Amino acid sequence: MSQKKVTRQELEANNGKDGKPAWIAYQGKVYDVSESSFWSDGEHMGMHNAGKDLTEDLDMAPHQDENFNKLKLIGELS
Repeated sequence: MSQKKVTRQELEANNGKDGKPAWIAYQGKVYDVSESSFWSDGEHMGMHNAGKDLTEDLDMAPHQDENFNKLKLIGELS
């Protein structure tokens, strides 16, 4: 099954605000964090916002890549 291609505009639109899902990108993949208890209204711990590519930001994060295995994969960032 091929993965959905997600444009940067689609990513930005799904920012967790106004009832929209909260999507983030990391290392070229787009994930839905809407159901995560660590994300509320498109914000993560007051430090990160949904609708963005967080690859560079997460290089400094206290958690590792395995946390992404717990998230719903939407597709690849195009």
